[in-house]
This record gives sequence, C-alpha cells and structure tokens, in this order.
Amino acid sequence: MGMNVNLTPQLEERVRTKVASGLYTSASEVVREALRLMDEQDRLRAARLEQLREDVRHGLDSGPSKAWNAEKVKGEGRARRARKAT
Repeated sequence: MGMNVNLTPQLEERVRTKVASGLYTSASEVVREALRLMDEQDRLRAARLEQLREDVRHGLDSGPSKAWNAEKVKGEGRARRARKAT
C-alpha cells in the first residue's frame, strides 16, 4: 500500500540524516522503525497505566486510612539510620 506523508522540514531532515548514516536504506524504513518504536511506547504506557490502576485498587482495598505523625516517622527513620552508622 502506498502512502504519501507530509513532514515538517525538521522531520524531513531527520529522516534524511538517518538514511545518510547508513543505518537505514530508505525513508520508508525510518518511518517503519519509528512506528514500531511508537507501538512499543504505547504498550509500555498501557502496562504502566494498568500497574497504576492495580496499585490504586490495592490501596482502596487495604481499608480505611490511618492518621500518622510525620515527625515521628522521620525520627524513627533517623534513629534507624544512626543505628546502621555505628
């Protein structure tokens, strides 16, 4: 299937540079690789989004929130770090 694509001058130059580098034999090959990379990014984005949704579900299923004291938590962390340093 043939297709014409209009690119900005900057993108056209990038395609030409890739072909001139010898890594690609044609502009079509550069575009195919770019589309493969875009598909891979879409899959990764979908996986991260699903993980985020699962984390939110896990948090919601963990029960009601509990009050906490930031200064107490920091103090415990500092004490733990001081014990490791000795």
